[in-house]
Amino acid sequence: MSPQTKIRILIVDDSRIFRTAVQEALAGEKDFEVVGSVWNGIKAMECIRSAPPHVVTLDIQMPEMDGLETLEAIQKINANLPPGRRIGVIMLSSHTRRGADITVKALEMGAFDFIPKPEGTSLRENLDLLGLQLAVKIRNYAAVSLPEFRLRSPEAIAPATPVRTRRETASRGIEALMIGVSTGGPKALTEILPPLCAGIDVPVFIVQHMPPTFTQSLAKSLNAKCRYQITEGADGDIAARRRAYIAPGGRHMVLEKTGGETRIVIHDLPPEKGCRPSIDLLFRSGAEVFGRNVIGVILTGMGTDGTEGAKELKREGALIIAQNEETSVVWGMPGSAKAAGAVDDVLPLQDIPKAIVSLVQHKNPFR
Repeated sequence: MSPQTKIRILIVDDSRIFRTAVQEALAGEKDFEVVGSVWNGIKAMECIRSAPPHVVTLDIQMPEMDGLETLEAIQKINANLPPGRRIGVIMLSSHTRRGADITVKALEMGAFDFIPKPEGTSLRENLDLLGLQLAVKIRNYAAVSLPEFRLRSPEAIAPATPVRTRRETASRGIEALMIGVSTGGPKALTEILPPLCAGIDVPVFIVQHMPPTFTQSLAKSLNAKCRYQITEGADGDIAARRRAYIAPGGRHMVLEKTGGETRIVIHDLPPEKGCRPSIDLLFRSGAEVFGRNVIGVILTGMGTDGTEGAKELKREGALIIAQNEETSVVWGMPGSAKAAGAVDDVLPLQDIPKAIVSLVQHKNPFR
């Protein structure tokens, strides 16, 4: 990135106080340039048409043209732009149930991420937290989505020696599917779960990095789109066919075998790699419960969560699929697992359901 190139950001929020707070929170970032600060979607679209930003921070509830309407209008513009020139949208959401429902809808429509508006009592601490979260998410988006800011990708890392797999002669019977996902997850899950649930019957366990309340909204939204019943996992749930369980926001979800039944355990042990819920913890527990008879899937997301858990699954002989870089919002988690030698195949998002259905039906789609 040249010294002259900055990430151009447009702030859209109906509160002048909050717009000022966001601008102040980003003021110390030398690689950012706030190019506008407006109070509704109509003004935002005027700015976007005259001088397109790289990223828009978007409020949900605004007069005349709200956040979802604005996002839809931005996505229509993006549809006519090449991938490296599209405008990224990050939602700034309230912690309310309604705020969570609308945020999940926005993520399904293509917003690349969201941040709940800080609710602490200290204004200074709120600003510091908001600035830190925005800076990380915006830079990460720019690094993987905008050519002029692109960083060295995990694909460039020399692959590690593949994880040694325990060999068994018994035929494989897939008993469950486990999915780990983070940034870009709601849109990815919306794309793959309906066709996936239409073709298999085994239970599905999902870790999506989200805070409390938002996973409830995600489960409700996905449940309306799928053949499966999709809910937040609850402590003591017995895993059942044609059910999908999403780890509750801010809590770990693991599996254990009790009396021939697979039960869900929800707990609040410390975060692992900064993540709670943790994909690694779910995958490791799945390796103990299902051995080789499970498929692990690592989708779009920032960081390395899922890599260590995928290694444990591979050691048991399980199959691991990773989303490819081209269809990922962020290729951190899938790229990390691939570089660690823990992945059997890397597939475009749209090809993953067919591959899984074929595996469950004992037809190996891998070359």
